[in-house]
Amino acid sequence: MCLKSQLGQKIQILRKKKRLTQEQFAEMIGIDPKNVSKIEIGANYPSPETLTSIAKALEVEIYELFVFKQELSTDEMRAEITKAIENDKTAFYLFQMLKVM
Repeated sequence: MCLKSQLGQKIQILRKKKRLTQEQFAEMIGIDPKNVSKIEIGANYPSPETLTSIAKALEVEIYELFVFKQELSTDEMRAEITKAIENDKTAFYLFQMLKVM
């Protein structure tokens, strides 16, 4: 599946979780409802400005729109992280990332 389609599906899923119609959502982000439909079916990419509005309306960070599948449970993620920090270079990188947060 191409990026446009995956992004569109993710936006649609998040919009429906908020119980918004395409028309309501379009009004919130300032575009025509037809454009919402085209984005959700993967026919169009949203502009950077629209992408920012979409993330704000859906109350997510922009990067979250591009996270398409969580393959691991929380316990599996913890195990992977624990394993990863056994490597000094990875531990240092993760530490630096946590300091920024």
